[in-house]
Amino acid sequence: MSLPRQVHAVVFDMDGLLVDTETVSRDAMTLAARQMGFDLPYEVFIQLVGMNFAASGRIVAEHFGPAFDVPAFQAESTRLFRAAGELGVALKTGVVELLDVLDALELPRAIATSSPHHDVERNLRAHGLTARFDAVIAAGDYALGKPAPDPYLKAAEVLGLDPAHCLALENSHNGVRAAHAAGMMAVMVPDLLEPNAEMHALCVRIIDSLHEVRGLIVASDRNSEEPA
Repeated sequence: MSLPRQVHAVVFDMDGLLVDTETVSRDAMTLAARQMGFDLPYEVFIQLVGMNFAASGRIVAEHFGPAFDVPAFQAESTRLFRAAGELGVALKTGVVELLDVLDALELPRAIATSSPHHDVERNLRAHGLTARFDAVIAAGDYALGKPAPDPYLKAAEVLGLDPAHCLALENSHNGVRAAHAAGMMAVMVPDLLEPNAEMHALCVRIIDSLHEVRGLIVASDRNSEEPA
């Protein structure tokens, strides 16, 4: 199955897509809640994947109630997350190979994430990928976070390209919603979250790994060279 349009750029999510941070985030939040005397159900954590602090804070507050100290929970979760991150977070399978293909095809690429810039910089630096992205759109660079389209629209604006010709790679439901709302071709590479009926409706493809994305992009490039 080919993509609906030629790919002029690729926009990546980061957490759970480029680096294996979602499990680290889950463990940090679970421990932070436990230290405060609460249990964070997995079903609640899953709702937080792909969201910024403000949005996730509202979900946590709604679940635990007014007695729960959301700022303290988020501060401790962040501390635990970053402490684990300093020990190193694994790169997801297929990242380097996909970036090599984008280099060969001279396709620009960006990151659009809910994480802050310093987390992006740490993860990219740890794997020698800092210079391999043309732009990084992170928390603070847009008005509304995912599932709003703002991060992806900002990425397209910085790259100077029509969102319709950008391929967005996501692992979360909120990320897919954001990419689709921005008018990009959304591809989901599931991590902790399994695709549901909504994801199948919003995505142009749902695939198992970034290795499969290489084939999609190469096929898109070949199709663009075929005579009409």
